Amino acid sequence: MRKLKLQVQVSVDGYMAGPNGEMDWMTFDWADDINAYLDALTEPVDTIVLGRKLAEGFIPAWASQPEGEDQASIDKMNNTPKVVITNTLTESPWDNTVVAGGDLAKIVNDLKAQPGGDLIVYGGGTLVASLIAEGLIDDLHLLVNPTAIGAGMPVFPKASTALTLVAATPFECGITALHYQPKA
Repeated sequence: MRKLKLQVQVSVDGYMAGPNGEMDWMTFDWADDINAYLDALTEPVDTIVLGRKLAEGFIPAWASQPEGEDQASIDKMNNTPKVVITNTLTESPWDNTVVAGGDLAKIVNDLKAQPGGDLIVYGGGTLVASLIAEGLIDDLHLLVNPTAIGAGMPVFPKASTALTLVAATPFECGITALHYQPKA
């Protein structure tokens, strides 16, 4: 069965975005060590899962061939099939993307049961909170930035979630990757 992985940048005080969606606190220059970690994390991934709000910015941003990103990363993001989980769209306005709506657990469990590589979700506060609350994420990769922002969109808004630390990996830029799995 395929795994669903979460990769999200988070402030040291547990927020994935500021109160108004700000992400300006993520200003650390990534070096080869964190890029190698993320390459290894995404190598077995063959499907990206997004919420609608995140997809509206994420998909066009990568399609625009963003400066500062290497071509291999751009190609991986653009060429990897995407599933946007939403109940507000019935068809996808994006290339290489399907829309799925309805029961979240059924959608995710059906995706996990399909043949192929792993699935990865990159954030989207509402979707992540729902996935965590329903116990659908197999591996959580929190990229903890050494910045406290005091308020915002929490990674764990209301769900009491028991986790087991698999690994903690510090990087030159000051970010630490915390890899957790849900406790059985």
